[in-house]
Amino acid sequence: MRERSRRQVLALAAAAIGYGCLADAAGFIDVRMFGAAGDGTALDTAAVNRAIAAAAQAGGGIVRFSRGTYACHSIRLMSGVTLYLERDATILAAPAGGYDAAEPNPWAAYQDFGHSHFHNSLIWGEGLHDVAILGPGLIWGRGLSRDVRPADGAPSALAPGAGNKAIALKNCTNVRLRDFSVLAGGHFAVLATGVDDLVIDNLTVDTNRDGIDIDCCRRVRIAHCRVNSPHDDSICLKSSYALGRTRATEDVSISDCYVTGGYQIGTFIDADHQRFIGSAAQVSSRQCMMGRIKLGTESNGGFRNIAVENCVMERCLGLAFETVDGGVLENVLVRGVTMRDIRNAPIFLRLGARLRGPAGTTVGALRGVTVSGLASNSPANHAPAIVSGIPGHPIAEVALHDVALLQAGGGLKHFTGVPPEDAPAYPETDMFGALPAQGLFARHVRGLDLSRVAFRSVAPDARPVIWLDDVSGFRFADLRLPAGAPDPKIWRRGPERVAPDGDPDPLAAG
Repeated sequence: MRERSRRQVLALAAAAIGYGCLADAAGFIDVRMFGAAGDGTALDTAAVNRAIAAAAQAGGGIVRFSRGTYACHSIRLMSGVTLYLERDATILAAPAGGYDAAEPNPWAAYQDFGHSHFHNSLIWGEGLHDVAILGPGLIWGRGLSRDVRPADGAPSALAPGAGNKAIALKNCTNVRLRDFSVLAGGHFAVLATGVDDLVIDNLTVDTNRDGIDIDCCRRVRIAHCRVNSPHDDSICLKSSYALGRTRATEDVSISDCYVTGGYQIGTFIDADHQRFIGSAAQVSSRQCMMGRIKLGTESNGGFRNIAVENCVMERCLGLAFETVDGGVLENVLVRGVTMRDIRNAPIFLRLGARLRGPAGTTVGALRGVTVSGLASNSPANHAPAIVSGIPGHPIAEVALHDVALLQAGGGLKHFTGVPPEDAPAYPETDMFGALPAQGLFARHVRGLDLSRVAFRSVAPDARPVIWLDDVSGFRFADLRLPAGAPDPKIWRRGPERVAPDGDPDPLAAG
C-alpha cells in the first residue's frame, strides 16, 4: 500500500469540505464527520459510504472509525481506501432488511450459495486495488445469516435485504487485512475470491461458520491469526467456479496460526475461553468442533504451491487436502504443525470424483504432498490418517517424515468387508465408516514415503497399524509402533491377493 503524499492529504481535505466536513490534522477522515452516530442504534451505513467516497475522490486515504459502535448494512469499499478501526470501535452488522442484493451469478450451480455472491455482505469490494482494513477494533456480524442449507439439501438462499458474510472481496489486488477481530461473521468471516497479493495478518476470528476462505487467489500470506470456528472450517482454501472459469489457488502460505473448533462463540474473542461441549450426535455429524485447515471442497481450479508452517490445531478435525471437482492439487508442504485433541483423521488426503462443474469436467490429480515435523496428541481419536484416491486415479508422491500420531486405540481386529469407494461423494473424514487401520489407511496411491513416523495408542488396538490397498512404490524407514502391535503390522491388499503381507516389516515396536 503506497504512503499518502501531501497532495493526497490536501485532496482528501478538499473532498471532505465538499461534504461540509473537514479531515483532521493528519488528513484522516472520521466517519462521524459524515454524520455517523456510532451509538449502535442509528443506521450509519450512508455516512460510512460517504466517507469512503470522499477518500476515493481524493485519490485514496484512511477512513477512521473512532470509539463507538456503528450499525451498518452493506459498506462498499473503493480503491485506494483504508478502513481503520480504533480500539473500542465496532462495525456492527445491522438486522436484515437493508443489505445489498446478492448479484446474479450464471455459474451458481457449481458452488455453494455463499461462494456465488458477494454484494450481500457487511463489507464488500469488487474489482478494486490497494485496499485495506486495519486496526485493533471489532467487526461484529450480529445481524448476518449463517446461510444454513435446508434439511432436504435444496440450494439455500437469503431473504431480500439479508446479508450473510462479514467481508467479501472479488477480483481485487493488493489487499491487507490486519489486527482486527471478527465475531460471528456469518457464512464467512472473510471471503476472498480472485484476489491477488493478499496479506491477512494478526486477525482474531470467533465465528459461527467458516473463518477465512481463500478462493481462486494468488500470492496470499496468512500469518499470526487465531480462529475459533466450532461449526465449520477455520482456514479454508478453495478454487471454485464462481468467476466463470477455472483458476487455481496458488502461492499461499499459512504460518504461525492457531485454529480450533473448541470454544463457545464469543468466549474466544474475549479471552474467557469457555470450552464448547457438543453432544456425541453433534460431534459425529460434524456440527461442532470442526475448526480445521482445509484445501477444498470446491476444487475446480486446483491448488498449487501451498505451505502450512508452524501452526497449532486444537479440538478440531485436523488437516484436509481434497480435490474432487477436476482440479490438480500439487506441491503442498506442511511443516512444524502441532495438533492437540483432533477429533477424526489428523491427516486426510482425498482425490475424488464429485465433479461439480460444467459439462466435461473430469477427474483431477493430487500429487506432491510432504508433511514433516507434525505431532498429534489426540487420545480421544479412533480414526487413522487417511490417504485415498479412487480406482484408476491414484494419489501420487506423498511423504510423511518425522511425524508422531497418538490415537485412542481400542479397535477390533476382525474387520468385515471393504470400506466403500464413494468416488462421487462429498469428501469428509468419516466418509468410509469404520476403518481397518489404527495408524494409516492408504488406498490407490503411487509413491508413499514414510520415514521416522511414530504411531502410538492409548489402549491396545487389534487392527493393523498400516492398511494398504492398491499402493505401489512405497518406502518405509524407521517406523515406531505401539508396544504389542498385532501381526500383521502392515496389511496389503492388491489385485492379486487379499491376504496379509508376509514380507518383513520395516518396523520397530516401542
